[in-house]
Amino acid sequence: MDAQELADSLPDGVVVADADQRVVLVSAPAGRMLGVAPDDAVGRPLAEVLALRDQDGRAWAACTTPYAGIATRSAVPEQSWLLPDGTEVLVAARLHRDVRSGPVRRVAVTLRSGRGRARLDRERSDLVATVAHELRSPLTGVKGFVQALLNRWDKLTDEQKKLMLTTVSADSDRLTRLIAELLDVARIDTGRLQLYPRPSDAAVLVTRIVESVRAGTARTIELDLGADGGAALPPVLVDPDKFTQVVTNLVENGVRHGDGTVRVLLEAVPEGHETDPPGVRITVEDEGTGIPEEMRRRVFTKFWKGGARGGSGLGLYLVHGLVRAHGGTVTIGDAPGGGACLVTTWPGEG
Repeated sequence: MDAQELADSLPDGVVVADADQRVVLVSAPAGRMLGVAPDDAVGRPLAEVLALRDQDGRAWAACTTPYAGIATRSAVPEQSWLLPDGTEVLVAARLHRDVRSGPVRRVAVTLRSGRGRARLDRERSDLVATVAHELRSPLTGVKGFVQALLNRWDKLTDEQKKLMLTTVSADSDRLTRLIAELLDVARIDTGRLQLYPRPSDAAVLVTRIVESVRAGTARTIELDLGADGGAALPPVLVDPDKFTQVVTNLVENGVRHGDGTVRVLLEAVPEGHETDPPGVRITVEDEGTGIPEEMRRRVFTKFWKGGARGGSGLGLYLVHGLVRAHGGTVTIGDAPGGGACLVTTWPGEG
């Protein structure tokens, strides 16, 4: 494989120039980015081929002066530049010298698409906006009620004080949960999520979750553990805290974004099942409009929000990440009543 074939096989664009500032190699990806034919670019001045500008219209070669400057310089750090069509690319260069402090004999420039960084920047901006929005509401409530208690303590009845403190406690719980979600998102993204699985009774955990959600909503939530009340369900090997987080998200999602009755069904998954591991399957259904099939691939991405009823957009992303971390599965379908149907499976103790 010669130098041209090797450069063409790289994911980033490569441009190499000699001591006379003339181009000796342009890889195919670089040619596509710069809008030049690699063969035609050979022999032309580097500054002419590398037609990159900054936001102020200044040329890359004029700003970086790769053949001049400090004699010990060996590289040009990666920076954002604009192609002739306005597309952002990330450009870095290596300066090769025969001897230290000698003249530059060769300049190798790499060009990498800026889309990845732009997407990352958008995600970070979305995260900041989401955090700011989600924190503002409970913090406003906490501050308002605490200020009222401080200013009017002697004038408030015990019942009014209790109501205000109860609201402050609920808003504090909401803040704590949001912070926990954000930390889990970061751990999933970086592969640092830690689980502490142990044999657990899914029926007991889900019953507690449903009772907790019922206490905070007027919507009907039905729980079906089977004819035996869940006695025949096998133990699941899960981190109880993460399991509770997932199922709570699913049930609250049905309450927040669905309509009618929310149904939660637990059933055993037998060993040897074609698609799911042996263990327990949990199905959460509602009677709303459901999730269109063409949108289901986006549901488990960060900041996806279905409907206009708020939320951080992180719930189902966490559901997907936490279930998969346990070795389970999560799927979306249509409920018999036309609403959304989310099914998770959890591995058994064996």
